[in-house]
Amino acid sequence: MIAFVSGQVAALAPTTAVIEVGGVGMAVQCTPNTLAALRIGQEARLATSLVVREDSLTLYGFADDDERQIFELLQTASGVGPRLAQAMLAVHTPDALRIAVASGDEKALTAVPGIGKRGAQKLLLELKDRLGEPVGAPGVRPGAVAPGPAPWRDQLHAALIGLGYAAREADEAVAAVAPQAEASTGAPQVGQLLKAALQSLNRTR
Repeated sequence: MIAFVSGQVAALAPTTAVIEVGGVGMAVQCTPNTLAALRIGQEARLATSLVVREDSLTLYGFADDDERQIFELLQTASGVGPRLAQAMLAVHTPDALRIAVASGDEKALTAVPGIGKRGAQKLLLELKDRLGEPVGAPGVRPGAVAPGPAPWRDQLHAALIGLGYAAREADEAVAAVAPQAEASTGAPQVGQLLKAALQSLNRTR
């Protein structure tokens, strides 16, 4: 298993970072939050989880070991594959997921694309006692409300800057996708908004 990759960020895309490790570019699937913290040309260290399939080897990257552990624990629930587990971490932090599961917060889980009310109920049952106690918020009661994700505007803006766009271009792209984000019924999905923002930037160039 590849536990982590460390090296210079060679390229960034809406869902992928390429980290140069020993002269080899490792493509790592990441959430928008993780990508937003990376900068091309700078050193980075990502905790990773290798998912092996008959026809593919996919490396998923995370900001830290705790996020990677939650990613792997989420997949112990039936019906949760790596993409859904990553989507859950794109919407919620590890501690937010722990609190949501501990408090039986269906609404927090249904904010994740691909999880409906029935699926959320099933996940709450299966994941109970698997994720452990919050590690960054000692003393949080099981009845507490899970904190929401960071504002989508800040996440999207940071992701665009990380991809090499100027601040002015990032501002314009955020403004361009704002109607789409505000029209969404759940929490805006930064990954989808990032794709739309990139399309709007390509049209203006």
